[in-house]
Formats: sequence, C-alpha cells, structure tokens
Amino acid sequence: MWSELLAANPGVAYFFGAWLALCVGSFLNVVIYRLPIMMDRESRSIASEIMAEPAPEEGPYTRSADGQFNLSVPRSRCPNCGHAISALQNVPVISWLLLRGKCGGCGDKISARYPMVEALTGVLSVLILMHFGFTWLGLACLIATWMLISMAFIDYDTMLLPDQLTLPLLWLGLLVNLYGGITSLESAVWGAIVGYLLLWSIYWIFKLVTKKEGMGYGDFKLLAALGAWLGWQLLPAIVLVSSVAGVVYAIFTGLFAKGSRDKPMPFGPFLAVAGWVCLLLRDNLLAWYGLH
Repeated sequence: MWSELLAANPGVAYFFGAWLALCVGSFLNVVIYRLPIMMDRESRSIASEIMAEPAPEEGPYTRSADGQFNLSVPRSRCPNCGHAISALQNVPVISWLLLRGKCGGCGDKISARYPMVEALTGVLSVLILMHFGFTWLGLACLIATWMLISMAFIDYDTMLLPDQLTLPLLWLGLLVNLYGGITSLESAVWGAIVGYLLLWSIYWIFKLVTKKEGMGYGDFKLLAALGAWLGWQLLPAIVLVSSVAGVVYAIFTGLFAKGSRDKPMPFGPFLAVAGWVCLLLRDNLLAWYGLH
C-alpha cells in the first residue's frame, strides 16, 4: 500500500521527507550543542565525587527550573538573554530567515550555522532517500546520516567523538548487515575490526616516532563503525578520501585562516564525510576495485 502511494506521488513523498529531515536537523543542533556539555558535566561530577569537592557552578540558562539539563529540557533559549524560543521561532530555516538571524528577545545575533545544519540535514537526507528509497534500509541510512552530521560538528567544536554516537552507529551497522543490507555480516565484522586496528596502529606508530598524539580513540571507533556499515573492502577508500579532504582543509586554513595554523585539526569530520560519500558510491567504488 505504502509503496504504491509513494510510487504514485514521489514528489509529495520527497517533500515530506525533506521537511521531516529539516525538523531532525533542528534537533541535531540541540544534540551538537548539548551532548558535549552533558558529557563534561558528567565527568566533572565524577571528578568532584572522587576529590570530595563541590560540583562547579552552572550557567543560568543551561538548566531547567528543577535543575535538569538533557536533550529535551530545558527549552531552547537565547544564551544571551534567556529568551525561550517559541514554536513559531523554531521552524527550521524559515524562522532564522524571518528573524534575520537575530534573537526575538534581545536582538543578539543567531549563528548562521543553525540553519546550515538544518539545510544540510535536509539535502543529505533527500539524497539518501533517492538512492535507497523509502525502505527499512533507507531509514537505517537516514539514521546513520544524522549521526554522522552530529559527530562531524561535535568533533569540529570540541575535538571529541562521543561514545554515545560512535558505538550505536557501529552496532546499527552490524544489525543492518545481519540481514545483508549493504554487505555481508562477515565483511561487516571484519570491517569493524580492521577499521579500529588500522587507525589504532597509525596512532601508536606516530606516537612512538614523534612522541605526540595524532588522533583520538574516537576516530578509531568511528572508522570501525564505518567498516561495520560498508565492509572491510571500503576502508581504503574511506581513509584515502578523508585524508585528502583533511589535507585540502589544512592547506586552505593555512592560507586563509592564519589564526588556525597551530590549532589541532579534528579528523572525525573528514571521516564522516568520507564514510557518507562511500555509502552512496559503494557499488561504483567496488566496481572500480574490480570486487563487484
């Protein structure tokens, strides 16, 4: 029934799919902002318990009236004046444009990254639906896409790849391939193992040679998750694409963003981009390898 309706009205289906993705993008902005704070507070709370010291003070607009702070409460609000964002002021992309990028309470500037994340989520989600269709596999790939977007921006901001995202992505990839969704379960398991060990080995070789840490353990887990989704065969392509993207970004920032030359560069965003690209182009890449 649903397949017949979608086949008869593909434009309507993609429109509603895009709108849903824009709304998801609005939620991803919350995840990107709040999850690192939640992780930091948890680690500080554990440290304060161990050291028998009082927990650090929190900002006035980063908790609800009863002291809660998670992905659902408190309501989104302006960090400058505390103005609670109404439903009409929280319509993806449109509200930001109507408000001209300013807070409805104090007029303080709202970052253009919020609508950018929403629009990016919408575009990538439509491309996924066009490629995989309105199927259970398409839904799984949508969830993977949303998780990769969140991880890319969180790592860019904080140099962290949360286990709360990398590990579920890994297990979801294994679950999808348990039924041969993208590759065989054997290829997926080996992809997870080899993906983790590959970057783990590079990390320790680099550390032994330079006495410095070139990447974090979150990068190992993310590549393992991508291996679980795409199989071990795609790992060389993922590493190559992410490395080239990282080099291009480093050259660009070195030339045009002088203040960023000495700033550590996260590798997670480039892994996320490479993994998503390889997800869409997997069959073409395997054919180029001569493996498909």
